[in-house]
Amino acid sequence: MSEISRLDQNLIIKKIDKETVNLQIIDNEMLMSIVGQFDQNIKDLSKLTETEIFFRGNSITCKGKKENVNVFCEAIKFLTGKYSVTKIIEKEDILLSVNKNMEFEKSNIKSFKQLIKTPRKSVIARSEKQSDYIKALKENEIVLSLGPAGTGKSFLAVSVGVSMLLEKKIERVILSRPAVEAGEKLGFLPGDMKEKVDPYLRPLYDSLYDLMPADLAIRKIQSTEIEIAPLAFMRGRTLNNAFVILDEAQNATHNQIKMFLTRCGKNSRMVVTGDPSQTDLNKRSDSGLLKSIHILKEIDDIAVINFGHKDIVRDEMVTKIINAYDSYDDQIKDLFDQKS
Repeated sequence: MSEISRLDQNLIIKKIDKETVNLQIIDNEMLMSIVGQFDQNIKDLSKLTETEIFFRGNSITCKGKKENVNVFCEAIKFLTGKYSVTKIIEKEDILLSVNKNMEFEKSNIKSFKQLIKTPRKSVIARSEKQSDYIKALKENEIVLSLGPAGTGKSFLAVSVGVSMLLEKKIERVILSRPAVEAGEKLGFLPGDMKEKVDPYLRPLYDSLYDLMPADLAIRKIQSTEIEIAPLAFMRGRTLNNAFVILDEAQNATHNQIKMFLTRCGKNSRMVVTGDPSQTDLNKRSDSGLLKSIHILKEIDDIAVINFGHKDIVRDEMVTKIINAYDSYDDQIKDLFDQKS
């Protein structure tokens, strides 16, 4: 006996049997966006979920193993919810919809409370901690965030900054990093000052171009509405009406972070991000990130967000790599403790 459920006005799910389900998407524009050009999105979903999918009119029928069919249904729920809010389905949404690590997103898809709209894409929280982080970025004057690579610390901060700039809530976005070499000596770098420091700041450019068309980003940089500069260039400035981000702050000393935060002016937001386990300073103890968090965490309007391994969203392989290194470090530490 079939089971019919209507989740909202746009999606009806009819379970034919344990291995077959029929979905009807009422809104034609939503349907075509989800199906994709030349049915490419549906074809990708079929491969990703290891199911057979038949598409006709407003009806999509899915056949396969029970667990795979369930994954497909959850993917369609995610995509209909995403389209309801953003009116667009992007290529990355297809992969995201079947990612088993994104249960937070799927369970909260109807609200999208922390949606960030940028010219190139709509950015949403992929974990509960990311949702807390976006909320903190929007509501607090200063945000300090730390955690492993791939948790979205920098990308989400740049996303919120770009969004606030385009909404004219601020006048400038300033992106900064310490110009510290990552464990290798690069020697003499040719060119003027900008050409010398740009290699250190390239990840910030990458985030920027991922959020807005290159020509728009270049215009904003040329008009100084967006500024990308090494940390040393922050000294002596007062930054008003700005969203200011210090990335890779584990490579900044205690005094440098203090200098950076005291640049904060009227109607400005400041964000400090970093991974204490990846400092490139000669002495790990020189890093001022953890010390600054300890000093400032009790101050009102300063939010501290701690990301963990479960918040990694870049790729499942990144999580495996970080867990392997952490396990190895713990084993080495235990070995030295036993010898001592």
